[in-house]
Amino acid sequence: MASHTETSRQHPRLNERILSSMSRKTVAAHPWHDVEIGPGAPIIFNCVVEISKGSKVKYELDKESGLIKVDRVLYSSVVYPHNYGFIPRTVCEDKDPIDVLVIMQEPVLPGCLLRAKAIGLMPMIDQGEKDDKIIAVCADDPEYRDINDIKELPPHRLAEIRRFFEDYKKNENKEVAVDDFLPAEKAYEAIKGSMDLYGEYIVAILSR
Repeated sequence: MASHTETSRQHPRLNERILSSMSRKTVAAHPWHDVEIGPGAPIIFNCVVEISKGSKVKYELDKESGLIKVDRVLYSSVVYPHNYGFIPRTVCEDKDPIDVLVIMQEPVLPGCLLRAKAIGLMPMIDQGEKDDKIIAVCADDPEYRDINDIKELPPHRLAEIRRFFEDYKKNENKEVAVDDFLPAEKAYEAIKGSMDLYGEYIVAILSR
């Protein structure tokens, strides 16, 4: 039978293990930069969920730490109609990763990774600045995975999505304009463009 001293050597006390862990030089994975976009991009790609379907809390990526932070609670009496997040290893003109609204049956927790399939593009202007959204379906949801283009969605579903983005900032006195939805091909072009911009963005950072 092992003595107490031998057992302590084999299994360091909890506080010693914590201190040892804290002293190691480790870097946590960053969901924007360390997660692969996926080999099927720009059609099927990985998406990091920031906001769950049905949430009134506006979570967003903290670009410095890689954590999902609370930005605010929505001022209007509305909730996100679908899971909302971003595509890793992309960047837009505003220096943020490209946004994606993922239509699926269930809400997904912030910080989760899922596979999405682009089906359309929602052109949007937020306070005078371009802020287009990719509309996608979950590639692993049997109810939606066979949808390939936004025209296959019921018109009422699109009307709900459009109305949410037109209204969710009204009580903040911020103007949002949503244009007509565009087909899947336009979404592919937007994603591919944001992937190319990301490459330029990373090269610019590394050359500083």
